[in-house]
Amino acid sequence: MSAMTLVTEGERYVVVTRYFAASPEAVYRAHTEPALIQKWLLGPDGWTMPVCINEARPGGQIRYEWTDGKDGGFYLTGEYIELKPFSRIVHVERMHLPDPTPANQVETTFEPQGSGTLMTMRMTLPDAATRDAMLSTGMEYGMEASYVRLEKLSFS
Repeated sequence: MSAMTLVTEGERYVVVTRYFAASPEAVYRAHTEPALIQKWLLGPDGWTMPVCINEARPGGQIRYEWTDGKDGGFYLTGEYIELKPFSRIVHVERMHLPDPTPANQVETTFEPQGSGTLMTMRMTLPDAATRDAMLSTGMEYGMEASYVRLEKLSFS
C-alpha cells in the first residue's frame, strides 16, 4: 500500500499523489463509474454516499451526496471539462456545506508506473483563503481513508 502525499504550491494549488497497485484503466474507471465510486469515495469510516451522479463525458454533471447516518452530511456538484481515457480527467467541483464553496478546478492524471498507477490530482482554487479553508476541513484524512478503500477494491 502507498501513502498519499498532499502538498500546496503557491497560494492557489493543492497537489495530491498516490500510487495504486492497479492499471491506469482500473483506477480511471474507479473515478468515473458510479457503482465503483460509491464503494470507495466515502471519506472517514461510517460515512456513505447514497447519491452518486457521474456523467463521465465533457459537459457531464457530477453530484455526490454523503451522510454520516446521523445528522451530518454534505454534497458536491460539478461538471466535466475533459476526459482522456485512461490517463486524464479535468472537472470543476463545488462543495455545499451547506453553502457552495468557490469552484475548484481539478486535473487528475493516471500514469503507468511499474505494475501500477501513479495518480496525481492538482486542484486549482481561486485564492489562498479558499485553499486554506478547504484544507482546514480535514479533507486530507477523508481522502486518505477513501484511497485506502480504493486500494482494497478488486480490480478485475
